[in-house]
Amino acid sequence: MARGSTRPTSRDVAQAAGVSQAAVSLVLGDKWRGRVSEATAARVREAARDLGYRPNMAARHLRLGRTRTVLLVVPALTTEFFAGVYTGAARVAAEHGFGVVLYPSPEGIGPARDPFASAQAALDGVIASSMAADALTAIRGEALPLVMLDSDPAGSHGAATVNLDIADGVRQVAEHLLSLGHRRFLHLAADVPSWTFEVRSRELASRLAAVPGTSVSTARSPISIEEAVPAAEAALSARGPRPTAVVCDDDLLAAGVYKAARRLGLRIPDDLSVTGLDDLALATAIDPELTTVRLDAELFGERGMRALLAVLEDREPESGDIPVRLVERGSTAPPR
Repeated sequence: MARGSTRPTSRDVAQAAGVSQAAVSLVLGDKWRGRVSEATAARVREAARDLGYRPNMAARHLRLGRTRTVLLVVPALTTEFFAGVYTGAARVAAEHGFGVVLYPSPEGIGPARDPFASAQAALDGVIASSMAADALTAIRGEALPLVMLDSDPAGSHGAATVNLDIADGVRQVAEHLLSLGHRRFLHLAADVPSWTFEVRSRELASRLAAVPGTSVSTARSPISIEEAVPAAEAALSARGPRPTAVVCDDDLLAAGVYKAARRLGLRIPDDLSVTGLDDLALATAIDPELTTVRLDAELFGERGMRALLAVLEDREPESGDIPVRLVERGSTAPPR
């Protein structure tokens, strides 16, 4: 067969050698031994050489599921934090010849459309935040290696998990405020159905219940400054003794409390102490600067990627939660 202007295909090689396309794939993929004769293999290689045939390696990698590409699935929430997670994951991935595709679930939580025609063919694995876990129904199916971030190890259905020590972060917040003398608390909780927020609520309630004379009420809000303002304003205006400290599940919620307090004529920290969680750039942009729990987002991403590499290599991922640290700033003080 003469060489034409179009690129020869495996079908052209099969026709020239008088064999099937399957035989061509076996020979050129060096998997022919014991399946086709040496004479047939030689004929296929000669036909491929004469035609100038070169395998399409990209397509071959797609079929084999070895594109060295990982999908990081995150909620379209607290994007600054997850930008750090991506940075850490991408850094470790690059060291091992992998690329990371960031895929934010469009609605923050809940189902998301598959960003690939066939994710199982185009990806080697998935790292996913529990806040966007429902997106995996469309993206992952049941076949791809998976690492879950901020997820209950007991309910991960066999997937590897990487967690920050959120429970300890909440304990540090509670102990800090209790040591200042606070006994009336408001928990401004993230209105997101996720294990990590269940942990925060459970740990705060448990720690405060252990101290006599302590009370805590709960208000819920989506994770946004705008929606946190009316939730906090309503909770702080409710009948009965006003809380002297507000524990927020996220720094964005804490910023909403600042605005609500200003509308109510309350001063922070003189009338109201406020704490956050994440230590976003916002925490030092507001006045007074926010007491919050620092989460190492980049280390979180690094550990997630290392765990996925371990899964791909059939090794046990590193165990143990990632430590977190309370950063005390000007938003907390003893109650008046």
